[in-house]
Amino acid sequence: MPRPSDPSTLFDAALTGDRGSVARLLSLIERGGEAGREVGRLAYPRSGSAYTVGLTGAPGAGKSTLTSATIGHLRSQEIEVAVLAIDPSSPFTGGAILGDRVRMQDHATDPGVFIRSMATRGHLGGLSLATPEAVRLLDAIGRKWILVETVGVGQVEVEIAGKADTTVVVVNPGWGDSVQANKAGLMEIADVFVINKADRKGVDETRRDLEQMLELSDLPHDAWRPPIVPTIGSTGEGVVAMWDAILAHRAYAEESGQLADRRSFRTGEELREIIVNRLRERAREICTGERWDELTEAVVGHRTDPWTAADSMLGGVLGS
Repeated sequence: MPRPSDPSTLFDAALTGDRGSVARLLSLIERGGEAGREVGRLAYPRSGSAYTVGLTGAPGAGKSTLTSATIGHLRSQEIEVAVLAIDPSSPFTGGAILGDRVRMQDHATDPGVFIRSMATRGHLGGLSLATPEAVRLLDAIGRKWILVETVGVGQVEVEIAGKADTTVVVVNPGWGDSVQANKAGLMEIADVFVINKADRKGVDETRRDLEQMLELSDLPHDAWRPPIVPTIGSTGEGVVAMWDAILAHRAYAEESGQLADRRSFRTGEELREIIVNRLRERAREICTGERWDELTEAVVGHRTDPWTAADSMLGGVLGS
């Protein structure tokens, strides 16, 4: 008997706890197209209850090990969790490199844990357009906590701030000076700082650097001040304190209205990104045919300029 491929059928199965159906729905989301959009339409009415925690930081900071330890802590309290590991896109297939899932394999057989690697697909900030839809699907099937671990991509990884309710920035002892940190935008995105691999030298110096940056950031007196938590992801030391800091930020965000504001902004940005993406697809469609060839030849022959040619091409599609 062939496996169902209809999004509605798969979604109904996913709601009953069928993990294979969840995986297939996530694949449809990643591929995009009408099937992926249909998954989004099905999931949206049931979403809105999950809380997302983003973990970001430079490559080698130990985010995957720390994520695995966090899963262990949550499962010790019988809390179900889903993890999206946003990996570098394979240069050959565009798919996700499965390193993060290998690191988290201790939890692979736990029915209370769902782990999925997703490819960045060349997206500048390390997050594809599919990520918010994937979060929404996991939310819709009942996962109340969703961890989103991003690939370390340097300064542009600040995009995670727009995709999570609480953002954890992971650094290591001897991570660099405060100027470099401010360049990366870490001060603007961090809700919690974690100094991972705290069994190494330089923890006190790194904490001092972070505290100095917080002092210089001129935070309002009633603003959330990101706590600094040392951890050793390989042993789980400090993970409880890190999770307590996440819970404290959630309480502050809910009580202050920051969470509602952040989610509202995120929704607007997602809508804008969807529209831009659809217009980009439409642009590829119209940049073909005889009219396109004629205008291209006119620009090459200097009979018109590129802007005038573009206006002429768009005029027939968008009007005045």
